[in-house]
Amino acid sequence: MLEAAGDTVAKLDLIPLPDNEPAHPVRDLLTAGRALDRARSSLERRLGDQYRSQCEHWLIVDGALSDSPRWSSDARMVAVSRSHSILPFEGRNLDRYLRLPVHHRSSIYAPAARSVAPVCSWGLRLWPWEGKDLLHGLVRIEVAPENATPETADLISRWMLAERAPISAPASRWDRLLYGIHSVEDYLRARHI
Repeated sequence: MLEAAGDTVAKLDLIPLPDNEPAHPVRDLLTAGRALDRARSSLERRLGDQYRSQCEHWLIVDGALSDSPRWSSDARMVAVSRSHSILPFEGRNLDRYLRLPVHHRSSIYAPAARSVAPVCSWGLRLWPWEGKDLLHGLVRIEVAPENATPETADLISRWMLAERAPISAPASRWDRLLYGIHSVEDYLRARHI
């Protein structure tokens, strides 16, 4: 199949996929998507490590710090996650978390399920949710445990609120995008990367 793409494929790094089962378009597409996600994550970690080894400035990561022991202990890294696949609380505390008012943050907590390394988190409401779903405008911030003070959480939250609004027309997921991440996504889309 790759032969049909001609010279276009020669310019790209290929990611090998398992070929020990009969072809199936749905399964093959899902397998390719997972392999591409793993390759992208690996590239993002390498680039983040390279940046942090050369620069002492803060780095905001779109996703999680907890996948990298180095990142999860870096006091100058912050992760912003738009995913809420694991909710941090139950019962009334969960209800309070999901109904955070705009410009408010939750208490700081240590997520129970972190894949590699410990981090501390809090929820931050970037935009009002009323009239929409409870996750509208809600992001999860991750920091190294040493940054888990109320003062640091307030400072970082203020930074995130200042960066929340893209100047251009809203994109999908605009309610959970920071301006810089939105700009990078637009740039990469325009370059077809």
